[in-house]
Amino acid sequence: MHGPAPSFDNRRGIIAMLCASALFVTNDTLVKLGSEFFPTTQIMAIRGLCAATLALIFVLMLGHGRALRSLGSPLVALRAILEAGCAFFFMSALPFLPLANIIAILQATPIIMTVMAIALGFERVGWRRWAAIITGFLGVLLIVQPELGAFDFYVLYALTAAVLVAVRDLVTARIKLEVPSIVIATSTTIGVCLAGFGIGFARGDAWQDLARPEAGYLLAAATLLVLGNLTVVMAFRNVEVAVVSPFRYAMVVVAIILGFAVFGDLPNALALTGIGLVVGAGIYTIHRENVVRRASAGLASADGRRES
Repeated sequence: MHGPAPSFDNRRGIIAMLCASALFVTNDTLVKLGSEFFPTTQIMAIRGLCAATLALIFVLMLGHGRALRSLGSPLVALRAILEAGCAFFFMSALPFLPLANIIAILQATPIIMTVMAIALGFERVGWRRWAAIITGFLGVLLIVQPELGAFDFYVLYALTAAVLVAVRDLVTARIKLEVPSIVIATSTTIGVCLAGFGIGFARGDAWQDLARPEAGYLLAAATLLVLGNLTVVMAFRNVEVAVVSPFRYAMVVVAIILGFAVFGDLPNALALTGIGLVVGAGIYTIHRENVVRRASAGLASADGRRES
């Protein structure tokens, strides 16, 4: 049994998570820039094609070629479908919502996962986590700031993306450990790419000529997406997940900075308060889940010693 990860490994994991946050948000920034010139489905298809190609190269470089047969696994395929749905709704909302707001809405994922676990009977929670759930959703309302008779359907798209991310992560937790992370990442890039082509064809979207400088946004975004996925894998190798996980919320800070620097968007006071509530509730939810997990492991260990 492995003991706690050394502080050096935890620091490495934190740095990797901070880098991943910067890579993912920069990718989203480039996609938002590209959305001024290309329809959502074309961005999904072209960025997905580039990302899938890069991911496959990484798979072969890392010697995981044989593991590609896992792409046909039902859970891996289901995760790719969920990722494609998430990408479609997220990218559809991205041009119309401030970057920081939509990123913050996605950070409600741990809270949504807890609600799903309760609804499906997988978990029972106490008043502390219920308080965190209510606080998190109050934060989302402050970010969204719905107005009677003027509901923004792109906000609904962002919320749908957050729900799909939560379902995706629940499915991910059930994929066998022998399936390499880079192969799972490859399956999602392929899924997003195919969905882009399929939805674009079905809707008859008018795709734009790629022989323009703005196409560079898509290639750069694909590169950052693959690097971000690889960096996340590095962030969770041989570390204490409870220590590293909260640093994923650095994405919100990066999104506020890039949103203002690139688009001139700055969340208003209510939205900033909501962002703070969502981040705080998410971090507390992660903390309580780890407390409960450690307590359950301690009870199981004690029962094992009594039986022996």
